[in-house]
Amino acid sequence: MNGFLRSGSSNWRRAATLMLAAGWTHPSPAAPSLAPLPGDGFRLLLLQRSSKQGFLPGAHVFPGGVVDAADSSADWLRLFAPHHGPPRFGLGPAPRSRPTFPVLPAAGPDTAAEDGAALPDDVAFRICAIRETFEEAGVLLLRPRASRAAAREPGRALPLQEGLAAWRDRVRRHPHHFLLLCEHLDCTPDIWALHDWSAWLTPSVYGGRRRFDTTFFLCCLREPPPVYLDLAEVVGCQWSTPLEATENFISKEIWLAPPQFYEIRRLENFASLSDLHKFCLDHVLEGVERWLPIMLLTADGQISLLPGDELYIEDSNFLENSLSTEKKTEEIMKEGRKFHRIVMYSSHVYNIHVTVQSEYKHVYPKTYVVSKSHL
Repeated sequence: MNGFLRSGSSNWRRAATLMLAAGWTHPSPAAPSLAPLPGDGFRLLLLQRSSKQGFLPGAHVFPGGVVDAADSSADWLRLFAPHHGPPRFGLGPAPRSRPTFPVLPAAGPDTAAEDGAALPDDVAFRICAIRETFEEAGVLLLRPRASRAAAREPGRALPLQEGLAAWRDRVRRHPHHFLLLCEHLDCTPDIWALHDWSAWLTPSVYGGRRRFDTTFFLCCLREPPPVYLDLAEVVGCQWSTPLEATENFISKEIWLAPPQFYEIRRLENFASLSDLHKFCLDHVLEGVERWLPIMLLTADGQISLLPGDELYIEDSNFLENSLSTEKKTEEIMKEGRKFHRIVMYSSHVYNIHVTVQSEYKHVYPKTYVVSKSHL
């Protein structure tokens, strides 16, 4: 390796994103052109970002956005009362704590980390993911306040109601209006339907000074809800199985950032919505693996190194730096054996190489290598 490439000081923002996995056992009004899937199969909701967006323009992503102070406001306490309250708001026992690498600089003032936040991150980040899903896709994941049961079964989105379009405009302008909407509907955000899944830090070569510490949640739905795009941040959408999304990416119909591609390939491990939902329930105490990809810039491509890979180094210098080498990608690949990496040959050709196991009982994708005809 030739050493560090300095990218400069970054402005970190905390964010939450939501992977919606919907059962598709019969034709759905949400996407009538899509055929039912055999064996309790599922599709994922992907939203296409506007080409005018400063971060990941034109990419297909899961719904989500930056955590706002309103997501952790003390005003939520009265809405969750009397059935749910501090410290866990009915989410069950706290997951096991995991070693934290890297330690980030203090979060900005627009996040749930600001002093005096009334809700714990586990709750505030879920509220953020639900709010952003409503803003971007018009999907409302709410539960009547009188409901007490935890989400042991796949959930349902709230049916569309008159006046929600106007509410969505207000929420987009002022996130605090999401709480007012919930009060109006006598509902709470269905935080119990969101399962901890993963967390990704924007690597140093992406995003410029604006980088994100993003928590990924997963929500299983019995059936797909209708999607109403905001036509501002989001201009298109599709429901796809993990295999369909992969094929659309390789054929250049859509573009995926490496974390989204990795997570879609990870979800290919699950043959059915029932299997996926059961895994989420069984994994609830294991906590989340939070990853900083370390970018290795080769002579002809890029390799995103992930924890467990033999070249991965837990060194805080990589918060602002990348590695570089004069060797070609294939030379690097032939030298190694212990892999946990995404190899990027071009903007639509990613290979995933995994020969390690998760320390925290999560599943990793199977090794995925694109046909040489695409290289």
